[in-house]
Amino acid sequence: MNDSIDDRDLQLIRLMQENARTNLDVLSDACNLSVPSVQRRLKRLRDNGVIEKEVALISPGKLGYKMSFIVMVELERESLDKLNAFKKQIDLEPRVQQSYYVTGESDFVLICLVRDANDFENLTHTLFFENSNVRRFRTSMVMGKHKIGLRVPDLP
Repeated sequence: MNDSIDDRDLQLIRLMQENARTNLDVLSDACNLSVPSVQRRLKRLRDNGVIEKEVALISPGKLGYKMSFIVMVELERESLDKLNAFKKQIDLEPRVQQSYYVTGESDFVLICLVRDANDFENLTHTLFFENSNVRRFRTSMVMGKHKIGLRVPDLP
């Protein structure tokens, strides 16, 4: 862990992970710090990349995105230029929510969000069938979501 992060920083991080819109007064009370001190600490945590981004969690189903898929992708060749080309293609595709470059049988694991089966079929054509470097891909449809999060666990 970064030596410049103290217990109060960790408390701020825990609170921000729970709700990034927590009022500065609440944060200052919880951490026993002044509001300006909380502001300085948050700025430092953001500037140092500890806090990478603050986002809103949206309910996809309420916006017409009813299906999620986990896709394991195996590439034909893993040269640096081929990897970067695939990563760039993934970065440009908004239906890919998450992408992981992994070890094992697959090269990438993708988490995809689509409106319906036709939308997913279109996605597979765009990302996989039209890409000569994709050897194969395997999909699993998400039947239900049990736990979703990006919280860093067990902060001291």
